[in-house]
Amino acid sequence: MAIANITVRGAGIFGLSIAYELQARGAKVTVVEPERPGAGSSGGLVGALAPHTPDNWNPKKAFQLASLVRAGTFWRDVERLSGLSSGYAPTGRLQPLADERAVELARAREKMAGINWQGRAVWTVMRDPGEWAPPSPSGYWVHDTLSALIHPRRAMSALAAAFAALGGTITQEDRQAPVEIWATGATGLMALGRELGRTVGNGVKGQALLVDHDAAGRAQLFADGIHIVPHLDGTVAIGSTSERAFTDPTTTDHLLDDLYGRAMSLFPALGAAKVLDRWAGVRPRALSRAPLLGPHPLRPGVYIANGGFKIGFGMAPEIARVMADLVLDCRDHIPGDFRMPAG
Repeated sequence: MAIANITVRGAGIFGLSIAYELQARGAKVTVVEPERPGAGSSGGLVGALAPHTPDNWNPKKAFQLASLVRAGTFWRDVERLSGLSSGYAPTGRLQPLADERAVELARAREKMAGINWQGRAVWTVMRDPGEWAPPSPSGYWVHDTLSALIHPRRAMSALAAAFAALGGTITQEDRQAPVEIWATGATGLMALGRELGRTVGNGVKGQALLVDHDAAGRAQLFADGIHIVPHLDGTVAIGSTSERAFTDPTTTDHLLDDLYGRAMSLFPALGAAKVLDRWAGVRPRALSRAPLLGPHPLRPGVYIANGGFKIGFGMAPEIARVMADLVLDCRDHIPGDFRMPAG
């Protein structure tokens, strides 16, 4: 039975997707957000929904598979309700293979994808992917069809509008409720650690940029730690840095200039694309590198959903489902690695 009144704190991708799922199931949900939807790390530029490798299978990878498969239906429903584009597209991903050893490993992973991805997607070693691909020293690339892309800012706007269309409320005013879900990003993750008396995670700064290059409908590219994401609106996102030590969380600097230079060198298909936007923000990273989900160990009626780091958008559809199952129906499907630590 749905709980009559739930407050979700935080309108990032975790908070808003959970609120949307709860509202769709009949709960009365208020999202408390002091700024605006996607004001934190969910309002970035990149939007690479990319899976971990299909070998060394574990519950985290299985959860991610389920979420990436569910993403198509999730975002289509959001777009239908909101009338807005999320920028979601299941265009896959291309990665170059550096040498013979990398090719051998990729072929082994191709076999494991056939088993672990259960026919829902493929991981293929290939030659001649066309001009939209980074150079490959080995002459081989990996193409996977599980990867997708999304436009984070458009997706957050569409999700907020879909939530409102279902009757949900987003407000800057504090609203307490018998049941609360705290999805408060890096600041909340570090506050949780202070409350528990030990570190449970931290914030990692990322910088990314958007360039004027129309490759809509093409696969995302990944090489040397850089994501190239061709959005459907005719722009390409490039990201991102990963900075554990920083002084200013929201200012871009020379590290982003370096990233741009590396991207132009690694991905000649981009030419010398003009920079349209630059972004910096702090992403919440749990110590386990998996999201933290479940009841707050010290606060009855409070649940935590945090620690999305680089995979928040990819994990969000399934996290919304399991959190709604837990809060509304007391059905606990949270993987062990995702569980909140004891108080």
